[in-house]
Amino acid sequence: MNAKKIIILNDPMYRHIQDFLNDWKSEEANTLKIFTEITHDTKSKEINVNVRTIEKLAWHITHSITEMAAAAGILETDQLAETPMPETMAGITELYQKYCGVFAQALRSKWTDSALEDGIPMYGETWKKGRFLQIIIAHQTHHRSQMTVVMRMVGLPVPGIFGPSKEEWEFMGLPAME
Repeated sequence: MNAKKIIILNDPMYRHIQDFLNDWKSEEANTLKIFTEITHDTKSKEINVNVRTIEKLAWHITHSITEMAAAAGILETDQLAETPMPETMAGITELYQKYCGVFAQALRSKWTDSALEDGIPMYGETWKKGRFLQIIIAHQTHHRSQMTVVMRMVGLPVPGIFGPSKEEWEFMGLPAME
């Protein structure tokens, strides 16, 4: 399979650390809505050999915080690099919450608004720091969306994130949007 370079026509990026931190806190809450719906019986159900289990997606989201932050120079090291995936969702959730906070605190102390236009080496490319902040949120949102599809397939309710889910429409006594 040939790797294709994705061309982004517009380059959205953060220009203020506090704007990012506000979004980061909101995205953390959204991710926790997903994590809390995952049961012991469904966390490791495999729906297809080419699709990660819910727990592997949750762990990937969690570990990516420290991996990406270390690559960007916000954290000194990838603090979860040698940590095995916890056996429970509670364990993954605990580490997720911890490292969301560690990342936010390190970002506050190391980067400034005026530096968000500066470039940093990331995965063989140079990204503006403000673009990195946009990507770390988009990365989490991308994998959280994958989790909701797997949740549906294993019979879990899906919480609404950017609007009501099917279950929430039904709870309100309204037909779900098609």
